[in-house]
Amino acid sequence: MNYKANIMEFCKRLGLDTIGFTRLRRFDELQEFLESRRQNGLQNEFEIEDIESRINPMLYMEEGKTIISIAFPYLFSKEINGDIYFSKYTRGEDYHKVVSMYLRRICEYIENIGGRAKYFVDSNALPERYIANLCGIGFLGKNNMIITKKYGSYVFLGEIITDLFIEEDSPIECECNECNLCMRACPTKCINEGKTNPNICLSYITQKKHIEDEWFDKINGRIFGCDTCQDLCPFNRYAELSNINEFKPFEYMESINEDEIVNLNNKAFKEKYASTSSGWRGKNILTRNTMIQLMKNGRYKGPISFSSPYIEDYYCRLLKHFKL
Repeated sequence: MNYKANIMEFCKRLGLDTIGFTRLRRFDELQEFLESRRQNGLQNEFEIEDIESRINPMLYMEEGKTIISIAFPYLFSKEINGDIYFSKYTRGEDYHKVVSMYLRRICEYIENIGGRAKYFVDSNALPERYIANLCGIGFLGKNNMIITKKYGSYVFLGEIITDLFIEEDSPIECECNECNLCMRACPTKCINEGKTNPNICLSYITQKKHIEDEWFDKINGRIFGCDTCQDLCPFNRYAELSNINEFKPFEYMESINEDEIVNLNNKAFKEKYASTSSGWRGKNILTRNTMIQLMKNGRYKGPISFSSPYIEDYYCRLLKHFKL
């Protein structure tokens, strides 16, 4: 049986057309790089610290033979509406749930043709962008994102480990060449060739529970995430839109109700924002980041009572910072 052709055909029937394969092995070539990042303080709180779990995929399936990487395009619109906005990847259904649903179906198919399979989405130790490059999904750009030929960098990644032997694909060399648009445009200059610092990436800053006052001016309308390096990337100029309906943006994620978010209660949060990939950090993060922009623009004076001491603390800090 031609496992590779059959799996690719099954994925295409699901609407997934960017799939690649690589041999399951230790990625010892990453150890020095990961050690250097740790020693230079370039890891952040969302990363798994144990390097062995990042370079040894056999820990997840000892008898595994192949890793499958699949790209899930999520872009439905390139527009930014207003001066307060959510990053494009957060505007539809939470990708953890959506990607898991698709990968589960692919694993079931693999098991039906005689293999074993286990899937992974984001919150695991696998070096997914490195694996995606090995699988020929795309090249690793200077902005440290996988850039695919068809969808640019507007993709989520999912992996499957299987015990089937499948012919592997070839990695793609970086095609950024002399282009440095992402490095020049990054608001915090976190992107540097060979030494990108995720701890000062605005996408990370908007998700932190506690941020320093120095970031209040830099957040600049970002409620959750940052798209700056992607929006300016030439490879995204002609990126095709997604056909995965689950990622279609919710109306309230594109037409922002500032008053609702800045006074967000549990009911509205659970009914709306909790179902997106911005919901995992809780409602206070969304309220805080919206409040920063409104106070920066002089459009927010504060409620009669605060939803939490956390929000009240940021309100007082923002009053002082913006001299209101």
